[in-house]
Amino acid sequence: MISTLKQPSLKFLTQKDSLVRRSSSSSAKFTSFVSEMAPKRLDAKRVTISKPLHISSLENFGSVKRRAKNGEFKRKIECKAYEADKSKPIAEKTPSEASRRVRIGIYFATWWFLNVIFNIYNKKVLNAFPYPWLTSTLSLATGSLMMWISWITRVVETPKTDLQFWKTLFPVAVAHTIGHVAATVSMSKVAVSFTHIIKSGEPAFSVLVSRLLLGETFPAGVYMSLIPIIGGCALAALTELNFNMTGFMGAMVSNLAFVFRNIFSKRGMKGKSVGGMNYYACLSMLSLLILTPFAIAMEGPQMWMAGWEKTISQIGPQFIWWVAAQSVFYHLYNQVSYMSLDQISPLTFSIGNTMKRICVIVSSIIIFCTPIQPINALGAAIAILGTFLYSQVLICSLYKLKKIVLTIPMAIVLKSAGKTVRKLDERTINVL
Repeated sequence: MISTLKQPSLKFLTQKDSLVRRSSSSSAKFTSFVSEMAPKRLDAKRVTISKPLHISSLENFGSVKRRAKNGEFKRKIECKAYEADKSKPIAEKTPSEASRRVRIGIYFATWWFLNVIFNIYNKKVLNAFPYPWLTSTLSLATGSLMMWISWITRVVETPKTDLQFWKTLFPVAVAHTIGHVAATVSMSKVAVSFTHIIKSGEPAFSVLVSRLLLGETFPAGVYMSLIPIIGGCALAALTELNFNMTGFMGAMVSNLAFVFRNIFSKRGMKGKSVGGMNYYACLSMLSLLILTPFAIAMEGPQMWMAGWEKTISQIGPQFIWWVAAQSVFYHLYNQVSYMSLDQISPLTFSIGNTMKRICVIVSSIIIFCTPIQPINALGAAIAILGTFLYSQVLICSLYKLKKIVLTIPMAIVLKSAGKTVRKLDERTINVL
């Protein structure tokens, strides 16, 4: 049996590292396993897994033993693995630290730039053309068209999907659609900065849903980090000069929807071969099919035509450029975000996401001359700081407890520092 490990964000030791197990255990029970996460081993050469990892060979060296601290001899097992799209074990070569940092810097700069440009043009469009359902539909339609052209011209490799893939993607697309529309409705009613301040409270929704509906537990530090998030968002909302309940509720609904999107995506897409750019493209296309009939029902062609003619007469042809820009940049910034998840760790991504919100909030305040009180700015700073602390506590807890997220087909024993920690069955341990 070939076992598959899927964890795009953590780093595993190379194929030359070995696992140590008790000599009394049967080798048949160890066809699936994970390497130790002990800090003393992390200085070895490592490879970042961005695709499913298949075990190619498992060799038991019965004559090669190592003495443990308790004096007991343990056999040495060597594993070799390869990525899902390759036919041989992973090479040991890794990019230099300098090139890795340059690549991460490019990802961040591109991600932040695209996101800031999208938010600026999106707000300009909504100020002149207050039809968020149509605006949301155009964003998804533009991205879908761009990817269709990329596939037809073979600029991007066409993903291999089946009916089961689309069934699994459907709940993810529903949550993505709701979150996208709700955020657009919010920005049509309130300032961009206020929408993003409220959206920084997404971790609170994530913990709440995971605890109440999924029964997951978190370290005390995670719950403590929610205090500044909730307090900061509340302070910003109470002191917002142009507060609007529809805009506030839109941002809150968007938070909840994106939490469910992440849960569905994490639980349903494990082991799938479609990732990064193509995954988001498929998600956009399915979301477009879901959103279109609701957009027609909520607003309709008659309202769109009347509003379009009025806007063109007031602003001129440049409005067409605004619509095109917000649609293109929406797709591009989301696509870069999904692609970056395959290349950087959750810790790095969380830092980048926090800085992205700061860039969007500051740039929108400057460009749109948004009036803001000092107490309102303080609330925003507290909320964003809480979001950053939340991500740090979660990642630190991951390494402290030496857990990894994986889905396994049979019972195995997870070892940490040479001692049995927990027996796992057919389920997922979620720590992110």
